[in-house]
Amino acid sequence: PGGQALRNEIAQLYDSIDPDQVLAHSGAQEAIFNFMNAMLDRSDHVITMFPTYQSLFEVADAIGCEIDRWYLTQDQHQWTIDIDQLKKLIKPNTKLICINTPNNPTGYTLTNQQMVEIAEIANQSGIYIFSDEVYKGLELDGIERKWFVDLYDRAVSLGVMSKAYGLAGLRIGWIATKDKEILEAMTKFKHYTTICNSSTSEYLATIALKNGKKILDRNLSIIRKNLDLSDIFFEKYRDLFQYNKPMCGPIAFHCMKSDLSINEFCNEMVEEAGILLLPSEIYSYRGNYFRMGYGRTDFENNLKRFEAYLIDKKLV
Repeated sequence: PGGQALRNEIAQLYDSIDPDQVLAHSGAQEAIFNFMNAMLDRSDHVITMFPTYQSLFEVADAIGCEIDRWYLTQDQHQWTIDIDQLKKLIKPNTKLICINTPNNPTGYTLTNQQMVEIAEIANQSGIYIFSDEVYKGLELDGIERKWFVDLYDRAVSLGVMSKAYGLAGLRIGWIATKDKEILEAMTKFKHYTTICNSSTSEYLATIALKNGKKILDRNLSIIRKNLDLSDIFFEKYRDLFQYNKPMCGPIAFHCMKSDLSINEFCNEMVEEAGILLLPSEIYSYRGNYFRMGYGRTDFENNLKRFEAYLIDKKLV
């Protein structure tokens, strides 16, 4: 399940979780894969917030589950989601609702009230919630959100060192849940994947979590500085782009107001300018959207290269 010291630190992130209710993994990907393979079968119906991190629907799809997408939509320059639409998607065989909040790729995050409403909907039908919350702690509005596991006994909250903390090389992730059946099933399944984690990585992750607030504050300051630059950039080029400022985390999902293929645009951008933007096709999402990152300390220089490319191609 992970070393005791690591699980002690992870448990302190939550309001109602004990160390024995934490299961450490080799990154978030293993945790998603193990949960779905341990808890789902082909007769199950899964609802997933969309767009989202690909594994949150691809693994269930590979198992053979029936999947419905619960779409985020745009309200002017912000993303939003309709809770009533979630209710309409529930079927007699719905076993799981997959949440991704803060959301990858949009940077949207649910409010505490929305989370309570979703938990109540799931509880009415005894549905599991698997909530990918790996960017939690980087809320830009300063309002702390709850973890789903603190709101609902059949919820699983996913965390990882690679996203909000920026420590991807450690390859340490975890799930927290109060559901004994899930903990037992995932513990058994892990014996067939990685068995255990790197002790060195667990040791370093424990040190990082002890200093978690310092790390998150540093990362937030980088994001805020970069978003200030981004505000100016996208206001300047508002005729070409729809700017969708994130609510949380270092990523946003902007839209290009052009007939140019977003795939071609992103491919040429990385090949000619060395700037990596992820086109919406990667997320199986329609439209001329692209994901843009705000977590790097060299963001200002890269934004200048982005602008130079647009000027060189006579796009602005």
